[in-house]
Amino acid sequence: METEFHVRYAETDAMGVVHHATYLIYFEEGRSQLMRDFGSNYADIEAAGFQMPVTELGVRYVGSFRYGEKVKVHTNIEENLSRRVTFSYTVVNPETGDTLVTGFTKHIWTDRDGKVTRMPEQWAKLFREKELA
Repeated sequence: METEFHVRYAETDAMGVVHHATYLIYFEEGRSQLMRDFGSNYADIEAAGFQMPVTELGVRYVGSFRYGEKVKVHTNIEENLSRRVTFSYTVVNPETGDTLVTGFTKHIWTDRDGKVTRMPEQWAKLFREKELA
């Protein structure tokens, strides 16, 4: 799945490039769009009493974006287990096709109290359907 947007001025640092921490927000946007593409969204997960806290992340920077440039985030599910899911991200410049940042986030499923739980059946079904597509 993918999402595309422009770099906002507030996301840049004193050197005029996207601040390194901003890519985590780009990952979140990619993950949120993937969930919307699956037919729901993260707000629905929370409304149902579940959460998906990040337990680990990794980022590799090979280039940078500047204000006003277009960003495309490709998001995939790399691992989908009953209590854990891993997303991978590839951030590219859609005009040049260059990959500038790659990374991953690992999440666990918890209830509202933070107790680890199984993935809600609604999401397990959606994830299985998309994996088969």
